[in-house]
Amino acid sequence: MFCPKCGSIAINKKNKLVCINCGEEIKSSKIKESAKENEKSFGAIEEEPEIHPKTDETCPKCGNNEAYYWSVQTRAADESPTRFYKCTKCSHVWREYS
Repeated sequence: MFCPKCGSIAINKKNKLVCINCGEEIKSSKIKESAKENEKSFGAIEEEPEIHPKTDETCPKCGNNEAYYWSVQTRAADESPTRFYKCTKCSHVWREYS
Protein backbone atom coordinates (compact mmCIF):
# COMPACT_ATOMS: atom_id res chain seq x y z
CA MET A 1 0.00 0.00 0.00
CA PHE A 2 1.25 3.46 -0.82
CA CYS A 3 0.64 6.64 1.15
CA PRO A 4 -2.03 8.83 -0.48
CA LYS A 5 -0.28 11.94 0.88
CA CYS A 6 3.35 11.48 -0.28
CA GLY A 7 3.37 8.24 -2.31
CA SER A 8 5.84 6.35 -0.09
CA ILE A 9 5.34 2.80 1.13
CA ALA A 10 3.07 2.27 4.14
CA ILE A 11 3.87 -0.50 6.59
CA ASN A 12 1.86 -2.26 9.28
CA LYS A 13 2.59 -0.89 12.77
CA LYS A 14 0.44 -2.12 15.64
CA ASN A 15 -2.39 -3.11 13.27
CA LYS A 16 -2.36 0.28 11.50
CA LEU A 17 -0.86 1.19 8.15
CA VAL A 18 1.67 4.00 8.61
CA CYS A 19 3.72 5.76 5.92
CA ILE A 20 7.47 5.23 6.39
CA ASN A 21 8.21 8.71 5.04
CA CYS A 22 5.66 11.14 6.49
CA GLY A 23 4.02 9.05 9.23
CA GLU A 24 0.51 9.41 7.76
CA GLU A 25 -1.91 6.77 9.13
CA ILE A 26 -4.02 5.21 6.41
CA LYS A 27 -7.60 4.46 7.41
CA SER A 28 -9.16 1.08 6.65
CA SER A 29 -11.71 2.61 4.27
CA LYS A 30 -8.87 3.89 2.07
CA ILE A 31 -7.32 0.41 2.10
CA LYS A 32 -10.57 -1.16 0.90
CA GLU A 33 -10.98 1.49 -1.82
CA SER A 34 -7.41 0.96 -2.99
CA ALA A 35 -7.90 -2.80 -3.15
CA LYS A 36 -11.03 -2.36 -5.28
CA GLU A 37 -9.18 0.03 -7.63
CA ASN A 38 -6.31 -2.45 -8.02
CA GLU A 39 -8.73 -5.27 -8.78
CA LYS A 40 -10.40 -3.17 -11.47
CA SER A 41 -7.16 -2.01 -13.07
CA PHE A 42 -5.40 -5.37 -13.11
CA GLY A 43 -8.37 -7.73 -13.23
CA ALA A 44 -8.60 -10.86 -11.17
CA ILE A 45 -6.83 -13.89 -12.60
CA GLU A 46 -9.30 -16.73 -12.30
CA GLU A 47 -7.07 -19.49 -13.61
CA GLU A 48 -3.37 -19.85 -14.32
CA PRO A 49 -2.66 -19.98 -18.05
CA GLU A 50 -1.31 -23.36 -19.19
CA ILE A 51 2.34 -23.17 -20.29
CA HIS A 52 2.93 -26.77 -21.38
CA PRO A 53 2.90 -27.95 -25.01
CA LYS A 54 -0.04 -29.96 -26.38
CA THR A 55 -0.05 -33.45 -27.86
CA ASP A 56 -2.54 -35.95 -29.30
CA GLU A 57 -3.23 -38.18 -26.29
CA THR A 58 -6.59 -39.65 -25.26
CA CYS A 59 -7.83 -38.75 -21.79
CA PRO A 60 -8.78 -41.90 -19.82
CA LYS A 61 -11.49 -39.95 -17.95
CA CYS A 62 -13.45 -38.08 -20.65
CA GLY A 63 -12.06 -39.42 -23.96
CA ASN A 64 -10.83 -36.03 -25.20
CA ASN A 65 -8.00 -36.41 -27.76
CA GLU A 66 -5.79 -33.48 -26.72
CA ALA A 67 -3.61 -33.04 -23.62
CA TYR A 68 -0.81 -30.89 -22.24
CA TYR A 69 2.37 -32.82 -21.39
CA TRP A 70 5.60 -32.48 -19.41
CA SER A 71 8.38 -34.81 -18.25
CA VAL A 72 9.83 -35.20 -14.75
CA GLN A 73 12.80 -37.28 -13.60
CA THR A 74 11.00 -39.08 -10.75
CA ARG A 75 13.42 -41.97 -10.33
CA ALA A 76 17.18 -42.45 -10.65
CA ALA A 77 19.05 -40.46 -13.29
CA ASP A 78 19.89 -43.59 -15.29
CA GLU A 79 16.16 -44.40 -15.76
CA SER A 80 13.85 -42.73 -18.24
CA PRO A 81 11.71 -39.80 -17.06
CA THR A 82 7.99 -40.01 -16.28
CA ARG A 83 5.73 -38.19 -18.71
CA PHE A 84 2.66 -36.44 -17.26
CA TYR A 85 -0.47 -35.45 -19.21
CA LYS A 86 -3.27 -33.01 -18.40
CA CYS A 87 -6.49 -33.11 -20.39
CA THR A 88 -7.31 -29.82 -22.14
CA LYS A 89 -11.03 -30.40 -21.57
CA CYS A 90 -11.53 -31.82 -18.04
CA SER A 91 -8.05 -31.10 -16.51
CA HIS A 92 -7.58 -34.74 -15.47
CA VAL A 93 -3.88 -35.52 -14.87
CA TRP A 94 -2.32 -38.92 -15.53
CA ARG A 95 1.16 -40.27 -16.13
CA GLU A 96 2.99 -42.62 -18.44
CA TYR A 97 6.10 -44.50 -17.42
CA SER A 98 8.64 -45.05 -20.20
